[in-house]
Amino acid sequence: MKNNIVLALTKGRILRESLPLLADAGVEPAEPIDATRKLLLATNHEDIKLAILRGADVPTYVKYGAADLGIVGKDVLLEYGSEGLYEAADLGIACCRLMTAGIPNRVSNVGTLRVATKFVNITREYFGKKGKQIDIVKLYGALELAPLMDLADVIVDLVDTGDTLRANGLIPFEEILPISSRLIVNKASIRQKTPFLLPFIDSLAKLN
Repeated sequence: MKNNIVLALTKGRILRESLPLLADAGVEPAEPIDATRKLLLATNHEDIKLAILRGADVPTYVKYGAADLGIVGKDVLLEYGSEGLYEAADLGIACCRLMTAGIPNRVSNVGTLRVATKFVNITREYFGKKGKQIDIVKLYGALELAPLMDLADVIVDLVDTGDTLRANGLIPFEEILPISSRLIVNKASIRQKTPFLLPFIDSLAKLN
């Protein structure tokens, strides 16, 4: 049995905020992440490696055991599902809100709402519970343009400071849920590598 541990990290803000947390737990990349194109990195522990992935791919790598653990936003877990995973801890990093947003006073009398988002499943469930009919326009970026160019009435997106919304003349409407980053674990790994994984999981979970 391999005792090596692979931790999958989400690119971008989650990665930036994960590294200090890992350092506090005694784990650091063997080389600066921003100075390499490698996606699988050694660390100062020969039995721990870091995989740098797109957020949507992190649960897949963990679910199928290619990675033992992962750090990923709660939004990704809700949108793509977390079957086969154990959510070990809320790390309290990369916090933001999943919200509806749009142009002020634009949608007050709209019947069927056209919603631009990449969070198709969360959006459908949210508006379904409100009894609101919607058409979903799936986009992967630049969501703020959709209301400005009449592609959609509102958007559903992650909001941190709200600066991008304001810069494009949009305002937040309703909070769907607060989002933070979670430590997820492969269920088979937690059984097979208990003596190696549990101390690492505990050290991360206690730091939030």
